[in-house]
Amino acid sequence: MVDPDEFSAVIAEPNRVTVNVHVPFEGDIAGTDLSIPFDQIAAQAGRLPADRSTRLAIYCRSGPMSAIAAETLRDLGYTDIVELRGGMRAWQADGRPLTGV
Repeated sequence: MVDPDEFSAVIAEPNRVTVNVHVPFEGDIAGTDLSIPFDQIAAQAGRLPADRSTRLAIYCRSGPMSAIAAETLRDLGYTDIVELRGGMRAWQADGRPLTGV
């Protein structure tokens, strides 16, 4: 898990796929590539990159949903997963905006 500053740098990396796993939808961090509910990761795995070494960045509203999603992603074979500590709440508390709200 990383703080908002680190997460901002991570999601700016080339070829990093950023996934919002929060339900219900409460906004996105700019640059988000996919929105897949945390409890639908396995069912919607076809929407994720086929290459399991693809670098992923995931977040939810406050943390618990991304923790579950990260575990599911690891079970699916993904090896490079970065989570935003504290989720969108921490992102906003750090003075960063959300989009789509």
